[in-house]
Parts: sequence; structure tokens; C-alpha cells
Amino acid sequence: MSSVIASEPKAEQAPQSPGAAAAVPTPKPRGEFLYFALRSRKFLIASTILLILVGIAVLGPIIDSTNPNAQDGLMNQGPSLKAGYWMGSTSFGEDVFSQFANGLRATFFVGLLGGGLAALVGMAIGFTAGYRGGWIDEILNMVTNVFLVIPTLALLIVIASYLQRSWPEARGILFEAIFVGLTSWPWAARAIRAQTFTLRSRDFIDLAKLSGRRGWKIILQEIAPNMSSYLFMTFILLFGGAILIAASLDFIGLGPTNGMSLGLMMYNSLNYGAALFLGLWWWFIPPGIGIMATVGALYVMNVGLDEIFNPKLREI
Repeated sequence: MSSVIASEPKAEQAPQSPGAAAAVPTPKPRGEFLYFALRSRKFLIASTILLILVGIAVLGPIIDSTNPNAQDGLMNQGPSLKAGYWMGSTSFGEDVFSQFANGLRATFFVGLLGGGLAALVGMAIGFTAGYRGGWIDEILNMVTNVFLVIPTLALLIVIASYLQRSWPEARGILFEAIFVGLTSWPWAARAIRAQTFTLRSRDFIDLAKLSGRRGWKIILQEIAPNMSSYLFMTFILLFGGAILIAASLDFIGLGPTNGMSLGLMMYNSLNYGAALFLGLWWWFIPPGIGIMATVGALYVMNVGLDEIFNPKLREI
């Protein structure tokens, strides 16, 4: 009886003296992410950079509705607000700001679609292999290993070169994003498979099996929610990887022929001597900074999210 009484909470607490240090409020579980996110410099800086870039991609083509491929302006004009060329013009009279804004929009589209498609394929294979195990896991793991040893960039170069000759209409932003997504999923599938292996032996998974729920329901309702932070960070890495692969294809001249992208801007500036002979730095530096800032901010955000989700890594 005495032990029960001793364990009961006190009805009132003694008032704290004015000189005593105030206790740090413990964040509620619901607002824990926001609590630590607002105190993470890496997450805040990366998010700010991405928001600025997204704003340029969304509002830029609205503010400046000039066709990025229109060759009807002044040639070789440096950045000037008075002349109407915020980032200058190319050797063909094209508006660099219009190309940059539309290129950013294409970059985010490729990252979103390519990274999202790779994440979906990786989750489908990783969850299935990790949860089912047995011969299903062996077959899916073999398929994943085959795709892992295939050089992705070389395969995409071959595909793009073939489409350039046999089906040039397919060389657009949409098809590029799909091809990148269908070749970028293997490492994500293996990582998700490993995490699923560790979760499928937990007690709550055994209880879900005993309740008669089907496997796909257990994956969606039990395993996936417990890996939500890990899945989100995986998507961010796939997002940045898709942007880099697409920019590499564009830079070597195998990008879209019916659109504009940051990699294509760099290819055109290099192809027409903007960097080596003409000194038109405003033609090739903005797309390079745009790609570097986008991918760099995504990776820094991923590090910040890892510190937010993992209490052992928090420095705040």
C-alpha cells in the first residue's frame, strides 16, 4: 500500500524561485518535427535556397513570358535592368533569364518525376523482397543486382543516341525523366529491403499477421509508416540524383530537343564558345550555379533531416 501511495503524482508542486533556471519545454510528439526543424540551421538554409529557386521556376516564366528559344533580341548583351535583360542575352539574341527560369522549371520537373518514379519502384521491390523473403526475395534481389552493375549513365547515353536517330520526338523532358527514374531505383530498393528485414520480425508485425491482415496491408499500414522519415530522405536523394543525371545528359548534347533545361544551357554556351572565346559569363555561370545550388541544397536538407529525425545526431 505504501509503495502505491509513493508512486502517485503530487497534486501541487512547490513554486519555483525567481532565480531558478526555467526548464526547457519538451516538445509534444505531434510538433516535434517542427520544433527541431526550426532550430536546425542546415535544414533552414537549405529550405530557404530551395524556396527561392522554386519561386524563380514558378514565377519567372510568368514575369518574363519571353520564349526562351526566341532569337529576336539584342545579341551578346550583358545583364542590365534598363535594357530589359536581367541576366543578359546569348549570341543569338535569346533572353538568358527566360532560359534560366524555364530551365529551373524543367530541372524540378525531372527531379520530381524521375526521383518519384525511382522511389516508387524501389519501395515496391524493397518492401516486397524484405517482407516476403524466400524465393521471391532471391529473384528480386537478383534483378536489383543486375541493374546495380549496369552503368546507368552509359545506358542512358545509348538510349538517348538511339532515340535521336530513330524517334527524335521522344527526346523531351517527360521521356528523359521517365528513363532516369526507371534506372535510378536499385540502391533505394536494397536500402528499403534491409530496413524491412529489421521490421518484419517485430512484435507488432506478428500481431498484425495473427489478426489476419494481408501482406500488402501490413506493409502499407505498419511497416511503411514506421519508415516514413527514411523513405522521405531516400526520395530527396533520388530527387537530387535524377537532376544530376539529367544535367549530365543535357550537357553532352543528348537532352531534350523541344524544350529548355539548365544542362542544355551549359551545352549551348560551350558549343558556341561563350566560355572560351566570347567571354559571355552570364550564359554559362547561372545554369551551373542553379544546378549546384539545387542539388547541394537537397543534400544539405537531407543531412538536416537526418539530425532532426535521429535524436542521437541532434546538436540542438
